[in-house]
Amino acid sequence: MSDLEPIEGNWYLDLDTGQKFEVLVVDDQAGIIEMQYFDGSVDQMDLDAWQEMNLEPIEEPEDWTGPLDDVEPGDIEYSEMGLEEGEEEWSEDSFPTEGDEDTFHEERE
Repeated sequence: MSDLEPIEGNWYLDLDTGQKFEVLVVDDQAGIIEMQYFDGSVDQMDLDAWQEMNLEPIEEPEDWTGPLDDVEPGDIEYSEMGLEEGEEEWSEDSFPTEGDEDTFHEERE
Protein backbone atom coordinates (compact mmCIF):
# COMPACT_ATOMS: atom_id res chain seq x y z
CA MET A 1 0.00 0.00 0.00
CA SER A 2 2.83 2.44 0.72
CA ASP A 3 4.80 3.84 -2.18
CA LEU A 4 6.88 5.89 0.26
CA GLU A 5 10.51 5.00 0.78
CA PRO A 6 11.60 5.00 4.44
CA ILE A 7 14.01 7.91 4.97
CA GLU A 8 16.06 8.21 8.15
CA GLY A 9 15.02 11.23 10.19
CA ASN A 10 11.64 11.61 8.48
CA TRP A 11 8.33 11.40 10.34
CA TYR A 12 5.32 9.43 9.16
CA LEU A 13 1.71 8.93 10.23
CA ASP A 14 0.27 5.43 10.14
CA LEU A 15 -3.21 6.19 8.82
CA ASP A 16 -4.57 2.85 10.08
CA THR A 17 -3.48 3.29 13.72
CA GLY A 18 -3.06 7.07 13.97
CA GLN A 19 0.46 6.63 15.37
CA LYS A 20 3.25 9.06 14.51
CA PHE A 21 6.80 7.78 14.23
CA GLU A 22 10.28 8.73 13.06
CA VAL A 23 12.47 6.43 10.99
CA LEU A 24 15.75 6.02 12.89
CA VAL A 25 17.63 3.47 10.78
CA VAL A 26 17.11 1.90 7.38
CA ASP A 27 19.27 -1.21 6.93
CA ASP A 28 18.85 -2.16 3.27
CA GLN A 29 21.17 -5.18 3.57
CA ALA A 30 19.21 -6.71 6.44
CA GLY A 31 15.90 -5.39 5.10
CA ILE A 32 15.04 -3.82 8.47
CA ILE A 33 13.66 -0.40 9.43
CA GLU A 34 14.01 0.86 12.99
CA MET A 35 11.56 3.52 14.13
CA GLN A 36 10.64 5.46 17.24
CA TYR A 37 7.01 6.23 17.91
CA PHE A 38 5.90 9.59 19.30
CA ASP A 39 5.33 7.98 22.71
CA GLY A 40 9.03 7.05 22.85
CA SER A 41 8.73 3.33 22.15
CA VAL A 42 11.15 1.87 19.62
CA ASP A 43 10.25 -0.85 17.14
CA GLN A 44 11.55 -2.41 13.97
CA MET A 45 9.95 -3.98 10.94
CA ASP A 46 11.04 -5.52 7.69
CA LEU A 47 10.78 -3.69 4.37
CA ASP A 48 7.91 -5.93 3.24
CA ALA A 49 5.81 -4.87 6.25
CA TRP A 50 6.66 -1.23 5.48
CA GLN A 51 5.28 -1.61 1.97
CA GLU A 52 1.97 -2.92 3.41
CA MET A 53 1.48 0.11 5.69
CA ASN A 54 -0.89 2.98 4.90
CA LEU A 55 1.46 5.93 5.53
CA GLU A 56 1.55 9.65 5.09
CA PRO A 57 4.70 11.78 5.51
CA ILE A 58 4.32 14.46 8.23
CA GLU A 59 6.36 17.25 9.78
CA GLU A 60 8.20 16.57 13.03
CA PRO A 61 5.71 17.09 15.88
CA GLU A 62 6.14 20.38 17.75
CA ASP A 63 5.00 18.81 21.02
CA TRP A 64 8.17 17.19 22.37
CA THR A 65 6.44 15.74 25.47
CA GLY A 66 5.19 12.60 23.70
CA PRO A 67 7.83 10.27 25.16
CA LEU A 68 7.29 11.62 28.69
CA ASP A 69 4.76 9.97 30.99
CA ASP A 70 1.74 11.98 32.10
CA VAL A 71 3.03 15.49 31.45
CA GLU A 72 0.39 18.17 31.59
CA PRO A 73 0.99 21.50 29.82
CA GLY A 74 1.01 23.31 33.19
CA ASP A 75 3.75 20.99 34.49
CA ILE A 76 6.28 22.45 32.08
CA GLU A 77 7.90 25.64 33.26
CA TYR A 78 9.95 27.19 30.52
CA SER A 79 12.73 29.55 31.41
CA GLU A 80 15.84 30.81 29.78
CA MET A 81 18.48 29.80 32.30
CA GLY A 82 19.68 32.86 34.13
CA LEU A 83 17.41 35.35 32.40
CA GLU A 84 15.15 37.48 34.52
CA GLU A 85 11.52 37.91 33.50
CA GLY A 86 11.30 40.45 30.72
CA GLU A 87 14.91 39.98 29.57
CA GLU A 88 15.35 38.66 26.07
CA GLU A 89 19.12 38.35 25.85
CA TRP A 90 22.05 37.76 28.11
CA SER A 91 23.49 40.97 29.48
CA GLU A 92 27.01 41.61 30.68
CA ASP A 93 25.65 41.33 34.26
CA SER A 94 24.62 37.72 33.56
CA PHE A 95 28.21 36.49 33.63
CA PRO A 96 30.58 36.53 36.59
CA THR A 97 33.78 38.46 36.18
CA GLU A 98 37.05 37.22 37.51
CA GLY A 99 37.02 37.24 41.29
CA ASP A 100 33.27 37.62 41.84
CA GLU A 101 32.14 34.06 41.11
CA ASP A 102 31.01 33.50 44.71
CA THR A 103 28.90 36.65 44.72
CA PHE A 104 27.39 35.70 41.38
CA HIS A 105 26.33 32.28 42.68
CA GLU A 106 24.96 33.69 45.93
CA GLU A 107 22.78 36.15 43.99
CA ARG A 108 21.33 33.34 41.85
CA GLU A 109 20.40 31.08 44.80
